[in-house]
Amino acid sequence: MKIAPSMLSCDFSVMGKEAKRMEEAGADLLHLDVMDGHFVPNLTFGAPVIKCIRPCSSLPFDVHLMIENPYDYIDDFADAGADIITFHVESRSDIPLTIEKIKSAGVKPGLVIKPKTPPEAVFPYLKDIYMVLVMTVEPGFGGQSFMADMLPKLEAIRDEAKRQGADILLELDGGINNETVIEAAKAGGDICVAGTAVFKADDAKQAIEQMKKACSDY
Repeated sequence: MKIAPSMLSCDFSVMGKEAKRMEEAGADLLHLDVMDGHFVPNLTFGAPVIKCIRPCSSLPFDVHLMIENPYDYIDDFADAGADIITFHVESRSDIPLTIEKIKSAGVKPGLVIKPKTPPEAVFPYLKDIYMVLVMTVEPGFGGQSFMADMLPKLEAIRDEAKRQGADILLELDGGINNETVIEAAKAGGDICVAGTAVFKADDAKQAIEQMKKACSDY
């Protein structure tokens, strides 16, 4: 299991230092949640902030766009240093065109589904994307409790990807800790986004190591 600390839970006054701290703690990716206050009821940060912290870490930047029209901003986030850009199937942008635009920008594309969206929503695109992100909380705010009833959705996507011969990564985001990371691994998850469990831990390195060790048998 790879661990992607969510910068939504970091100290925003020192984001660059926080990014570096997570890299030194053994993180595999950095997860950056972009919210526009319309698609979800919260505002976070945009491409200029990501561009500023990009020199502070060599980790892949996993940029999750929770915005109404992601197609219009793909170039901005690619230029800011995104390695992966995921966007919601529930957004207003045309899905195939947005996937193609991400690829044309030299970035890996991914799709995200909210808790109420069925897994079948991503099935037509599995061969065209790098990752599927399954939200295990309602998107918009950090610190929420893990929704275990989302795990069958992850399993359904995994099984369909195998059926299609699609080589994708499965990511989970929301309420990840030492216990829920095991459930995620059992369901076939490849990457877990962890926020407060890492950033608020007394020892971030130990927290990441414990999560990886907890699911090492799956």
